[in-house]
Amino acid sequence: MQPLPEPCPADLIPDATGIDALNDAYRQAKQQHTVFVAIESLVERWTVKADTITAPQHVVADSVYDAIRAAVIRLIRSHEIRPDSSAGPVYFMLYDVKGEHRARELAAALHASARRTRTAGPRRARIKHLIRPCIESGS
Repeated sequence: MQPLPEPCPADLIPDATGIDALNDAYRQAKQQHTVFVAIESLVERWTVKADTITAPQHVVADSVYDAIRAAVIRLIRSHEIRPDSSAGPVYFMLYDVKGEHRARELAAALHASARRTRTAGPRRARIKHLIRPCIESGS
């Protein structure tokens, strides 16, 4: 399997539903020394998973981590993900995402953000773009 492109389109985010699919996707990311990202179906809801441990040469900049953490908090407050979702700093889990399409969008944004170590400006804008609809609708 080829490494995920940068930025990764949402439709290329691997579906790691089931232990074998999860292990395969994680093993590939580890072998390629890239940030692991995948989605997993849990009945009617989805989970987004990302892990930077698979890319030991990669360190998420504090400003990027802060932007991801702020986005996760907003998603929790808008009830788009469960409160026990994890905002890193190494392992990220977004539980109970409604719909595969939305899970893929969030996974692609998380992957793009976690892969970069430069300033957080553009990434913060990308993450806010994804959560703005749920905030503006008052959810």
